[in-house]
Order: sequence, then structure tokens, then C-alpha cells
Amino acid sequence: MSSLPPLSLGVCSWSLQVTSIPELKGLLDRLGVPVTQIACGDPHHASWVEGDAMPEAARASGLIMTGAMLGFPGEDYTTPQTIKETGGFGDPALRPERLERLRWAVDRTVALGLTDLMLHAGFLPEPGDPGRSAFLDTLAQAAGIAAEKGVTLAFETGQESARLLRQTLDDLKQPNLKVNFDPANMLLYDMGDPIEAVGILGPDIRSVHVKDARRPSTPGQWGEEVPLGQGQVNIPRFVQALKDAGFQGALVVEREVGDQQARFQDIAGGLDLLRSCLSR
Repeated sequence: MSSLPPLSLGVCSWSLQVTSIPELKGLLDRLGVPVTQIACGDPHHASWVEGDAMPEAARASGLIMTGAMLGFPGEDYTTPQTIKETGGFGDPALRPERLERLRWAVDRTVALGLTDLMLHAGFLPEPGDPGRSAFLDTLAQAAGIAAEKGVTLAFETGQESARLLRQTLDDLKQPNLKVNFDPANMLLYDMGDPIEAVGILGPDIRSVHVKDARRPSTPGQWGEEVPLGQGQVNIPRFVQALKDAGFQGALVVEREVGDQQARFQDIAGGLDLLRSCLSR
């Protein structure tokens, strides 16, 4: 983790739809923030023209990076059901190759000079589910792969309730497994109240994606991602809840809808809203 002032503002690199480090740096400069959570560079998630030289270019750019983000090849976000089938470590047949992909991402995280790697674990089985033990064994293996290189894994919220994620972390007892908290995902997947979830997960919130959304109107469908302040998260309350939980990391804006120009405008507005929240 960097030595940033508490609750500094940043932007997820992939939200800006950039393909090079200079492009990322230029857009962040225009937004007035030097902080980013950076995509590892998996072609499925966000690719870099610098290729294997991306970490060196990023480190030389003056960017302040809070962590890296991994997306697995083959993850399909078309519907909640397709991501349940394809996301993270959910499919037992894909676990060996995804653990190898995780090794690559851990090495890239280290090459970036970082200690934090964020990812979706997949849909966690409930206690009593016959698949839970093998799933947790896989997550323990993932923790071990990261621990060998001094890396903390932060699982992104949303695909399970906060209480299930809390119980899973407690069951695993791995000190380098933490939470990347995304309040909008809890609404998009209809998995509970994000403000209440901050209280449940607070001690283990390692990083934050600030995103807004509305719950689905039809069960089993996606909710709707919207610009910050236009959804049901209640961004001022969310920021206050993070403060109350003792969170000291960066507030990193994520936007995953619209073309590059529309995203840039939405992100700029979101940063202004967060500045207003922090000034109160």
C-alpha cells in the first residue's frame, strides 16, 4: 500500500478505456488525480500496448498505484447466471488454469511495485453446500500463491452477501485475504445493503471501488449502473460509513458503462461529488 493521505481520490484505469500508460497519465492529469488502481493487462480485461514492459512504464510515469486488478479470460458478464457459471474460481474445471493465471498476476503486481491484487473470487457457496469445501481449498491455494510473493488478495464484493463473505474470510483465516469493497455491485447483484455491509466487513476492507447503481426491478436480472449520486448507494452515507469503519485507503472511482468520453464526464462528476463529501 502507498503512503497516500487518508481517503485520497483515484480512478480505475480500465474505466477510462485507455490502452497505454501515457494515455492513462494524461486523462488522470485532466481529472486532477494522480491515483489509480491499475489493470494487470489481461487482454480479456484491459490490454496495454506496452505489453510486458507495462510495469516498468507505469512505475516511471509518476502514477500513484494503489493495487492491480485481475480479470480472468472467459468470464462472461452477459447475465448474473453467466457470470455465476464463468466467474472467478467457481467452475472446478477452470480452477487449475486460473490459479496459474493468478501466479502471473501476482508476479505482475510485484513488478508494478505493488502489494495488493484485486479480483472476483466467484460466487461463494453457502455453508452446507457440498461444493464449499473444495472452493475454500482453492481460495486457500490462491492465498498461498500470493503470500509467497508478499501480496495481499482483495476479493471484490457483490456476488454474495456481506455476511457470507465475512464468514468465508473467518473460515479461511488467511491474513492476506481481504476485501475490495464495491457498493454498487451489491445492488447490481441484489445482495444486500452496501452501508450495512461496510459495518460487517469493515476491518477487512483493503480497497474501495466507488460506483453507484440501482437494484434490478426483476429478480435474476442485472441492476443498472449509474453515475455517482444518481443511484441507491447514497454516496455521502457510504463515505461516512467508511470513515466510521476506520478505512484509510483511497476512494477509487469505477465506471463501466458508456463510451470513453461519457465515462470521463461521469467520472469527473463523481470526483466532484466525492470532494464535496470529504469537505463536510
